[in-house]
Amino acid sequence: MSGGADLNYSYGFEVKNSNPISKNLSNGNNVNPQNGNAKKPFKIFIGYDPREDVAYEVCKYSLLKKSSIPIEIFPIKQCELRQKGVYWRERGKLESTEFSFSRFLTAYLADYEGWAMFVDCDFLYLDDIKKLVDLIDDRYAVMCVQHDYTPKETTKMDGAVQTVYPRKNWSSMVLYNCGHPKNKVLTPEVVNKESGAFLHRFQWLSDDEIGEIPFVWNFLVGHNRVVEGDQSTFPKAIHYTLGGPWFEQWKDCEFGDLWLNELEEYQKGHLKKDD
Repeated sequence: MSGGADLNYSYGFEVKNSNPISKNLSNGNNVNPQNGNAKKPFKIFIGYDPREDVAYEVCKYSLLKKSSIPIEIFPIKQCELRQKGVYWRERGKLESTEFSFSRFLTAYLADYEGWAMFVDCDFLYLDDIKKLVDLIDDRYAVMCVQHDYTPKETTKMDGAVQTVYPRKNWSSMVLYNCGHPKNKVLTPEVVNKESGAFLHRFQWLSDDEIGEIPFVWNFLVGHNRVVEGDQSTFPKAIHYTLGGPWFEQWKDCEFGDLWLNELEEYQKGHLKKDD
């Protein structure tokens, strides 16, 4: 079974055109009328959990609103993957979301072609995703923010158990070189049977196959800090890893006002579409 081809049928995707004049889309591709060459949108897979539907919508909205390049956005919905026979793993007690393991199907879902991104739904994008795509280096199999992160809390979100392990949060936002030979290891069979350590610690790769991205693209609320006067420390993508303002107990979290403002803007735009 191929991944991306089936996804285009069952999953809805959204395309942001780099040129607002160009509306000629064929099979989800953006066509640049200036040179006649089809330009494939950058694929973004967002982890989806029904409990955090609004977080997914706001994350998607923030990506689309700020992107200056064509992008396709796919939610990784466990229920649909199970219906397709792609995901059959039993949920473990320590899995805080439905996409704890299905995230590692990203390369498969992209048909092992080109580059694609996976990101948790609890992100808010403050800058153009093109700036992140421009950092892509074909020498690597994956690229991510290489956090040195040990949470002090014992719980997160709506009471989910907080786990501690090496390379924690590295897998929460990953650029996948989907055609890299090493990533072809990530078949549905492997993703459904391998341990959390093997997957979340990128044990299918050697250290020199993991590229590094500046922390501002996966800015951990409660861990990373903005240094006054240093623009290089200001977040480009905020990650509400402990819990975001869509949960009652986290409404007053750091940067929560930015997320709530984005939610209000999204809802107003949604209402206009329905009118």
